[in-house]
Amino acid sequence: MSATRERFEAALAPVLEVVARIDPDAAGARDALGRELPLDGPVLTELRRLLRAGIEARWLAERENDGVRWSRVRKAPDERSLSIDCVHMQSDGPSHTHPRGEIDLCFAVSGDPRFDGNPEGWTVYPSESWHVPSVRGGSMDILYFLPGGAIRFD
Repeated sequence: MSATRERFEAALAPVLEVVARIDPDAAGARDALGRELPLDGPVLTELRRLLRAGIEARWLAERENDGVRWSRVRKAPDERSLSIDCVHMQSDGPSHTHPRGEIDLCFAVSGDPRFDGNPEGWTVYPSESWHVPSVRGGSMDILYFLPGGAIRFD
């Protein structure tokens, strides 16, 4: 593993620790994430920098389809763990359902983008929610945290 990837993994570890404690079905999950891991705090500032560097170097989000780039960062080893996907997008992704919820960390890259109408930061979807992920007004780098890796594409 390269030094850059090692730094990315190290920067991701404290985020994963917090996200793993969050129940996507709980009221106030998004606010709890924002309090523990503010977008402008040192943890997410460093993660944003390393994520962008990995995407630019194409060792993150190395696959592409219809202008959406993505990759699997981490596979969930069991149902109690989180899988993590990395996506760079500026349009629509594939529609899907979140059997156990989804927690997204969105970073603006260009313009004034909105992920499903939300500004950069945290977005939380409860269990069994469905959507067509979309970015409008610019581009974003997004980390998707999926409990148990559970996702159903339409």
